[in-house]
Amino acid sequence: MAKKVIEIKNLSKHYQMGQTLVKALDGVSFDVEENEYIAIMGPSGSGKSTLMNLIGCLDTPTTGEYILNSQRVSELDDSELAQIRNREIGFVFQTFNLLPRTDCLSNVELPLIYSGIKSSVRKDKATQTLTKVGLGDRLDHKPNELSGGQRQRVAIARALVNDPSILLADEPTGNLDTKTGEEIMLLFEELHRAGNTIILVTHENDIANHARRIVRLRDGKIEIDQKVANPTLANVDTHLLEV
Repeated sequence: MAKKVIEIKNLSKHYQMGQTLVKALDGVSFDVEENEYIAIMGPSGSGKSTLMNLIGCLDTPTTGEYILNSQRVSELDDSELAQIRNREIGFVFQTFNLLPRTDCLSNVELPLIYSGIKSSVRKDKATQTLTKVGLGDRLDHKPNELSGGQRQRVAIARALVNDPSILLADEPTGNLDTKTGEEIMLLFEELHRAGNTIILVTHENDIANHARRIVRLRDGKIEIDQKVANPTLANVDTHLLEV
């Protein structure tokens, strides 16, 4: 039986806007098993960004329970959540969020600095991870010297360097052209096949169809939770992940 990485039980997030109570998330429940590849979808205002923020420990729920790797994170304070974020969750954002004046190696080292890893170990681990995503020859390049796809690969390497329990990607192809977006989805396919647990937030059906399961939200509730019958399988070159 597969290990449960995430258990979400009746999770809600409410906001007060003037006299109106906004239920951004309204009693959501689902589990994520190790090595699942899930796409979270929904129209604007459906609650998918709120859910992503809760899964990523960037926010706390109004009610309900969130368990990550057997730890009840829905009850943690801000400093404890920060530790969980750095140790358990790798983030990939649409806008890359790289430090512009810092080279690729230093960008990828950043989570290891927060973890207190010594310099020599940091550099080795960051170098290995950049090589894994196909950028072993770009260690000293700065973001403005890279293409959009290469920048997203640096961001993915940074997300992976701490060996997180889950990789949480928010519209990871949103700032890329179609061809480059497909290359990034190929990389996610490689990472999934290598054993990573991936949660992808997207509004694009063709991107979501790369996943193996789709959770679709509407009005703060789960509308559909289903397996993808025929996922878009990339032609994976697995040697990249054997480095």
